[in-house]
This record gives sequence, C-alpha cells and structure tokens, in this order.
Amino acid sequence: MRYEGNIFRPFSEANSYLLQCTVGCSHNQCTFCGMYKDKRYRERSLAEIMEDIALAKDHYGDLEKVFLCDGDAIALETDMLLAILKKLYQTFPSLRHVGSYVGPQSTLSKSMEELRTLRLAGLTKAYIGVETGDEELLKKVKKGVGYDQMLEAGQNLIAAGINLSAMVLLGLAGKGEASRRHALATAKICNEMKPQYLAALTVTPVPGTVLYRQAQTGEFELLDPFETLVEMKQIMENITADPIKFVGTHASNYLPVTGTLQKDKQKMIAAIDAVLKTGDESRLRPDYMRGL
Repeated sequence: MRYEGNIFRPFSEANSYLLQCTVGCSHNQCTFCGMYKDKRYRERSLAEIMEDIALAKDHYGDLEKVFLCDGDAIALETDMLLAILKKLYQTFPSLRHVGSYVGPQSTLSKSMEELRTLRLAGLTKAYIGVETGDEELLKKVKKGVGYDQMLEAGQNLIAAGINLSAMVLLGLAGKGEASRRHALATAKICNEMKPQYLAALTVTPVPGTVLYRQAQTGEFELLDPFETLVEMKQIMENITADPIKFVGTHASNYLPVTGTLQKDKQKMIAAIDAVLKTGDESRLRPDYMRGL
C-alpha cells in the first residue's frame, strides 16, 4: 500500500484498510495536535486513489471495513467522495463500513443534501474532534470554530444518518477552575449533540506543538493522573443524554473506563471513585504504556 508520511486512525479502525485520500489536515492549526505538522495539506488525485483501491483488491481480496485518511477526508469535493465510495463498494463485495475523520469547518461546508447523499453512498461513520464545549478554550486551542458551529457540525452529521463518534480531550484546559469549566461545557455540548459514541482521550503535549512549548514554559499546567480522573468523572456525571457509548479505553488514558450512558454510569463512576479514594498510582496505567 502507498502512503505519504505518518498515517493516523482512530483505535476503533484497527482492522480497517486505510485509504489515503488527502495528505495532512485542511485545518492543521490546533495547538495540541502534532499529527500532521510534517505535512502540507493537499488532496490526492482521483486517479491515484483509484489505483490504491485496485492495489488493495490485489492484496486483500475482499474487505469489510475501510477508513479514509488523512485528517479530514470530508474536505474533498462531494462528487469525488461519491466516486471513491462507489468504487470501494463495487470492489469489495463484503464492505459494510467506511469511516473518516471530519473537521467541523469541512463538515459545515457540506449541505444537508450532500451529507445525506454521502451516507446513502456508504459513508457510515464520522469521527469529529470536539475536544471541549468551552467557547473560550475552543478559541484558545485554535480549533477554528466556536460552540455553536461545533454543535451544528455534529448535529448535521447525525441528522444525515451518519454514525458519529465525538472525541474530547481530558486535561485540555489545564489546572484549577478552568478544568471544571471544560468538563461542564463538554458535558453540555455532548447532551445537545447526542453522538452515538463519546471517546475521551487524555491530552499529551507533543514536541513541536504550541501546547508543548506552553507546558515547557509553565504557561500550561498539565493535570496529574488523579485530576484527569476527576475531570472524566465530572463529564460523566453531567451527561444526561441517552444512550451514548462512552469509550475511555484509549492508550493515553490513565484508567480505561467504558460503558453505555446512562445504563452503566454509576458503575463507571464507582470505578473512578475507587481509584480516587485510594490514591494508589499502581492502579493507573503507567506512562510507558500510555502511547506517549
């Protein structure tokens, strides 16, 4: 398979064929993200992508799952995306799932008719980096949209019938009262957006990013492991939407917690409380296992 640069995918796409449609991210300004800083954004030609699909057919034979890379494949023109989806489903008879990262700005550039057409063509799942519901924090980390735009992007995807996984970042606000504001605002946007999946990751300053420099100078104070758990608990406690599959098993998290809100809420909170009560770091995932 042909790829340019490092390739990233959600952990739930581990068994998917990764088809690189764009190189890099169309936004690529978030202060915490180092995933595409070594790439200049561009869109691959349809001919190249079609060749890659043929290569995948020769290599795999048949496939059930495909993930469209890089950071924001939905930024492609709708007609091009439809051609890619059509070719994928023609090539792989067993194909049942096509997922993609989606940026809020790129999502909002699509009409509802376009999003519904993409869903009918087989775009089954979208992963959107919500990060936080805190309006001030969204601006600070240069997400490119505010609360209302982020909410609209998520709601549009759901209204189009696309399965939505919203990703949020524990610890993004740093220490103190900002942490609580971040948690409460994040729960609020999740309640209004109502994604099918809510994936919580823990912020990790990546060398070369603005956040890393801020952490090095003391401008940003990283939460300790137990403060991160408190923030996760606050988000859970304040989510009332039902059902949402909460996925906290990402390698960056100190304590893997997963379950369905509201059904498993008390059980998940009890698991967090048990660790917070003891203050025993041996019950946490050590840093060498956290994909740092």
